[in-house]
Amino acid sequence: MKAGYVRRFSPVERLLHWVNALGFFFLLATGLILYLPSLAVLVGRRPLIQDLHFWSGIAWVSILAAIVVLGDRRGIARLAREVDRFDRDDFRWLLGRRPAPQGRFNAGQKLNAALTAAFTVLFLVSGLLLWFGERDTRFRFASTVLLHDGLMYVALVLLAGHLYLAVIHPATRHALRGITVGTVDEEWAARHHPKWRPE
Repeated sequence: MKAGYVRRFSPVERLLHWVNALGFFFLLATGLILYLPSLAVLVGRRPLIQDLHFWSGIAWVSILAAIVVLGDRRGIARLAREVDRFDRDDFRWLLGRRPAPQGRFNAGQKLNAALTAAFTVLFLVSGLLLWFGERDTRFRFASTVLLHDGLMYVALVLLAGHLYLAVIHPATRHALRGITVGTVDEEWAARHHPKWRPE
């Protein structure tokens, strides 16, 4: 490892992130084709796009589950504990009060991880109900489309914020290196995540 850098993300954590990101973008693209009439007309072949959207959603969740089950389970369990634990400093951070020193993940990243996990489950359940509802009226519920579409809008807002912080915002874009190659600048880590003690 190059001097001046500390390891922030393991290979399994990075794989989990990028599988999630690529799957989400593909589902977003196929979902928008189904959702927007102008794109639907331009692309055509609605049944094929529906099949692609559904089966890629199943593959997305299946691959994420396989990474969790077959990957570094201890590391993933540690990751889950880290993002699930909110302390007093996290609440101070969310309220904008300083000082609020953060660990390996700040409170915003923890909240984003919790919402992403919840949205994945809700997307899967509502997507399955929509799929089966087209084949059997017993699975048709008026609120299912509303839930699936509402999740998409909220997820788009979260995605825009995530991309802004990861790619554009000068104070946080250094974190992008961590999720691509695994390491971050040691000084940046000490400044933004002072409670984190890298291995």
